[in-house]
Amino acid sequence: MAEKLKNASGATEEVTHRIFTLANIVSFARLLMVPAYLVLLLNGYDLAATLVFAVAAATDFLDGQIARRTHTVSRLGQLLDPAIDRILMITGVLGVFIVGRIPLWVIVVVVVRDLYLLIGGGILLSRFRIRVPVIYPGKFATTFLFVGFAGLLLNWPLVPGLGLTDAAWLPGFSDGMVSWGIWFIYAGLILSLGVTVYYSVAAARALKRALADDPKRCGHGAA
Repeated sequence: MAEKLKNASGATEEVTHRIFTLANIVSFARLLMVPAYLVLLLNGYDLAATLVFAVAAATDFLDGQIARRTHTVSRLGQLLDPAIDRILMITGVLGVFIVGRIPLWVIVVVVVRDLYLLIGGGILLSRFRIRVPVIYPGKFATTFLFVGFAGLLLNWPLVPGLGLTDAAWLPGFSDGMVSWGIWFIYAGLILSLGVTVYYSVAAARALKRALADDPKRCGHGAA
């Protein structure tokens, strides 16, 4: 069974209610890598944890591409794909924080931003049948963060800080040796915050159009 959903541009696309599609299987496999990554990291296997995290992050594009190319875009997949990205992001940053390689404020920014996108996107799709498509700058931001986390996980090679400040909460700008991954973290944070503003504006516009087209249906969700 298939249905039509609106995206943020107002166009409709056909989605299926099938669960066991190839794209969804890839998504489930990526999800299973999350606890594996944490177990390896917390037991001191930095290289193995880095490899598992890298594979989970590098396959980010696969599920979406498979779904589109095989015409098996599913409602579950539209929820699962961004949710796993957010789960992997949050778990990744919490992992490097637990082992003491990143300051707390980075955790707060990443977790709050990702929970906002995860919850907001879920409400829009399940209640209002609206999906805000991922844009390439968002993918770049996610890639920068994933690469940065992988660098912090590997913790090698270390590079000297810039020595611009004595603030310990700004690794890389202060004195001392740091992982090269911290610079990817900073780049990813800046880009991701800008993308979050874009998603918020696009979602607000899409919701306004949907309410104008059919206020009763959008107010009560899909039947």
